[in-house]
Order: sequence, then C-alpha cells, then structure tokens
Amino acid sequence: MTEPSPPSLEAISSCVAGYDPHDLPVAQAREFIRQMVPHVAGVEMLALRSALGRVLARDVVSAIDVPPQDNAAMDGYALRGQDLAEQGETVLRVVGSGLAGQAFAGRAAPGECVRIMTGAVIPEGLDTVVPQELVRREGDRIAIAAGVARVGDNRRRAGEDLARSETALAAGRLLRPADLGLLASLGMPEVPVLRRLRVAFFSTGNELRSVGEALGPGCVYDSNRYTLWGMLHRLGVEVLDLGVVADDPAALESAFLDAAANADVVITSGGVSVGEADHTKAVMSRLGEVLFWRIAIRPGRPMAIGRIRSGARQAVLFGLPGNPVAVMVTFYALVRDALLAMSGARPEALPLARAFCTAPIRKRPGRTEYQRGVVAQADDGRLQVSTTGAQGSGILRSMSQANALIVLGHDQGDVAAGEVVSVLLFEGLT
Repeated sequence: MTEPSPPSLEAISSCVAGYDPHDLPVAQAREFIRQMVPHVAGVEMLALRSALGRVLARDVVSAIDVPPQDNAAMDGYALRGQDLAEQGETVLRVVGSGLAGQAFAGRAAPGECVRIMTGAVIPEGLDTVVPQELVRREGDRIAIAAGVARVGDNRRRAGEDLARSETALAAGRLLRPADLGLLASLGMPEVPVLRRLRVAFFSTGNELRSVGEALGPGCVYDSNRYTLWGMLHRLGVEVLDLGVVADDPAALESAFLDAAANADVVITSGGVSVGEADHTKAVMSRLGEVLFWRIAIRPGRPMAIGRIRSGARQAVLFGLPGNPVAVMVTFYALVRDALLAMSGARPEALPLARAFCTAPIRKRPGRTEYQRGVVAQADDGRLQVSTTGAQGSGILRSMSQANALIVLGHDQGDVAAGEVVSVLLFEGLT
C-alpha cells in the first residue's frame, strides 16, 4: 500500500514559486513533482543476493565490531612498537606464527615477535606489523633497520570498518554491490527492503505498430515502449507493458483503468501536445486530477502530470510527449528521480561532469536544453564534448550515438567553442 494521498494539485501549485503551467521551468516542475508523489510502504525480507538494486526499508545497525579483533594488514612480523630501536638495527626472536583463521596461541615477551599473515589476529600485547620485505631473517631471528617502521603500522583495529551499535546503512539506501558485501560482513543472510514500485506504461496513437507487425501507409514502429522498458528496468521497478493503445475513447479508458488498478504509476507516451486531434487528454481528465504543462525544456515541451483513479485505487500519472528523444529526455529530467523517491530511495542528484565544447552551440535563454553529445578525453587530459549533429526530437539515433547529454541551463545562452559545459554521462544511466 502507498501512503495517504498528498495535497491536491491546485494546493501544490500554489506553493511552487514561479508556477506557470504554460511555461514551467524544469526546476519548478521537479519541485511540483517532489511534493506530489507518495512513497511505497510495504516491506519484505529478501535473501542478501536478491536485494541488489532494492531500497533498504530500515536502518541496519551493526551488532558486532568489524573486524572483530585487531588484525594484520600485511604479511610480516607482529611485534611491540616500543621494541623498535631509534638507531641501529632492531633484533627480535621469532616465537611462532599466526595465520588468518588460526591465531597464535602463545604470548610474545619483550624482544620477541610472531610471524603473521594478512588477516590474522594480532597476538595480545603486540601492536605493530612490519612487512616481510623490510625484514632480514636469519634462523629464528629477524633484523629491522632503524626508521623503516613506526608504532601501530599495518594494524587494522577492531571495529575500524564498523563499530558495534554503529549504523551501517540508513533506510532509503539503494543497495549496491559494495552494500551487499558490507551486510555480509555483519553476518546478515536477509535484508529488509521496500516492495518494488509497480509502473504500467503504454503508447498511444493510431499510426503506431508493434514490432513484428506489418507497416501500413503512414504507420511507424513504436520505439518508445522499448526505451521506456529499458529505463524502467534500470531503476529496478516492477514493469507492466500494456502495449499500443489506439486513439479511441473506450480503448484508452480501459487501458488507463487497467493501469491504475494494477500499478502505482502510469506512464504514457503521445497524445499530450496542444491541439492534438486525439482523445488521450480528455480521458485523462475524466479519470482523475490531471494538469497539462508546457515545460521550458528542449526537447519535450508538452507533458501531463497528475493522478488517475480506478475504483478505490489511485495512481500517479506521467504523460510524456510522443517524440522518441523527448520521451527519454523528459524521463531522465523529470520522471526518474520521482520514481526513485516513490520507491523510498533517498534522493541523489545525477552527477554532472564538466567538458569543453569542440564547436559552438546555439541556445536560447529561458529554457533548459538537453543536447546529445559525445564526450572524449582531449590530448591535454581534459574532457571534451561535441554534439551528435542534428538535434531533432524524433532522431532517436542521436541518443544511440551519444554517450552523454549536454545540459544547458535555463538562463544560459549561446555556447562558444572552448567553453566548458555540464554533461550527464550515460554510463550507468542508460
């Protein structure tokens, strides 16, 4: 189940500075969406290896010290730091050895040392490990030159990774590979995670055909469902693909009701532009509380946002434009973070790199632009970026050729060759 419904869209819009549905800056659109979306609440226990990419439901507090005892960080010899001579060689007698998982059972007296391997428990009374390559051994004696070691060298202290009662991971964490290892170091076979967000999506338009169907005159294959499917799967949400829905009121209403009844979020592509001769917007409005925006963004100006109902259930609606590149850009710019927030994940802004432009870019102030770019390393080691060429919102090949989006801010104007700009790298994103 989701949390109780947030305030009405009208109430939210009254709290967003600069709200203008006919020319809405990207920052204001993000703030509106942030206030609108609810969060999932259901919790399930998963085996550790099944929790990758899921959202942690509760804080994980360490019940043990990690590591549990002081141990050696290198292969070498464990000794008392106070035995190290300030001048001349330090000569010590080797009285035993310690292995990882098989600690030295005796006790080393002053002037004595223990051969030790990486990860082995440091014997009681000893506090320093000298790497084996810095030691000269002759029989049961070792010699260490002055100045090559200091007290406490190469000792991993108990609890230096995690101390008992310390928070290891906070609720809302999107679990990554290193997190699974961290949880395993605590001996946790299962982890509490929030249930997956359920997202239903479909494309609208009489001209669209699914892959495998024959193309008639004026028809095109639907690519949006495939890019949406890929972007949604990257977020780890549960996906429900409802296919292509014809521009017919009854078919559209059936698709919306089905989607809202079975999902937390409904995403559509197409049918939200001003003046489009279709029924999508009318059906959206009839089934819920929906706003139609013109966002100050390129590509992807038209968008619908709101909530639609199916019986007692209510789902968040994102109506994206129909052009293929506009679908991807508006998803990354506005929808992706909202879905993560609804999944219960703590927000983390996508990292932007900086690169200099190899050629001028024309840009009109008053809108945020996302141009497709290719980022590479220049001869001087800096990052450089060039556009993929034509930037039409229907040229999906430009997204396939690109490895980044060039992000040009709302108030930014033309960009000169050599000027540094922000770039959103696709690696790990697309």
